[in-house]
Amino acid sequence: MLFRLLLANGLELRTRMDRQLAGSGLTTQQAMLLQVLEGQPEPPTLKQLAAILAMSHQNLKQIASALERKGFVAITPDERDGRVRRLHLTAQHHQLWKSRNADDHSEVARWTEVLSVAEVRGLVKGLEKLYHSLMDARDEADIASSARPPADDGLT
Repeated sequence: MLFRLLLANGLELRTRMDRQLAGSGLTTQQAMLLQVLEGQPEPPTLKQLAAILAMSHQNLKQIASALERKGFVAITPDERDGRVRRLHLTAQHHQLWKSRNADDHSEVARWTEVLSVAEVRGLVKGLEKLYHSLMDARDEADIASSARPPADDGLT
């Protein structure tokens, strides 16, 4: 039941936010990437941001490239290693959120007004705990799979 409710609420919230953002030309996934990028202490590499967002490098690159075409981010070579690309927010990004944030926050508050402050705090605490547990398990699985010897395919 919990899993179904998490998925159903997630899909409904994503649909609502896609509608909310439609006029700006952004999707919920693009807006999430921008918001996470804004919270970073320095412009992250594509690899770093992919890990933070728990998505593949390829998927992140597609989203970031679309945002670059729209003028919200700049993807630039790293100063120390030109092969590495870093994501930088643009003035257009900052201008967009300056004009949107109050309305977006009000709309999200309207969607969740059925919940008390205590219920919101409890949900946030529980979902953060779940998120960290899932990310820790993912990290452990990545370490375990990279430590495994290659499978014997019978060809050697």
